[in-house]
Amino acid sequence: MKTDIILAGVGGQGILTIATIIGTAAVSSNLFVKQAEVHGMSQRGGDVQSHLRLSDKEIASDLITFGKCDMIISVEPMESLRYLPYLHNENGWLITNTNPFINVPNYPEIGDVMTEVRGINKHIALDADQIAKDLGNARAANIVILGAASPYLNMPYESLEEAIKTIFGRKGQDVVDINIKALKAGRDFAEEYIK
Repeated sequence: MKTDIILAGVGGQGILTIATIIGTAAVSSNLFVKQAEVHGMSQRGGDVQSHLRLSDKEIASDLITFGKCDMIISVEPMESLRYLPYLHNENGWLITNTNPFINVPNYPEIGDVMTEVRGINKHIALDADQIAKDLGNARAANIVILGAASPYLNMPYESLEEAIKTIFGRKGQDVVDINIKALKAGRDFAEEYIK
């Protein structure tokens, strides 16, 4: 079993948090993990991406080659498209937020971006920002996206919940609870979306 993931988005949107949760859950599921450092402008507003590799066998490299990525998890729709050359054409999943973070003056029309996203055979597109706001914490949009990706991560869903408890536990039970709700909301959306 192996799962190669590219995490994409804009600085400040929680890419590292997603990577930390997946990595913590993978270790608790007895998987090997390799992560390339985040590349790009990690300050708020710059594009960022990271490679995250999970396997039940040792992993030699932390980088994913073109056409071999199993999943792109993106918190920004245009950024998801930037990494399409990495995605495995037939089996790769694209999970992305539909709400743009317009950080450049020539940002393409969001309708054009979403047309491109919907052209990917296996995709889930959701307004994670709105779902997170409806739950009472707009900052949990990244966890909603993670929840939408969770059915395809090849690890028990409960391991992601436990990772959230471990990572956010020091911030208090309310923070843990809202993030677990966000994770479940994303997963529920994905399960309904693919029916």
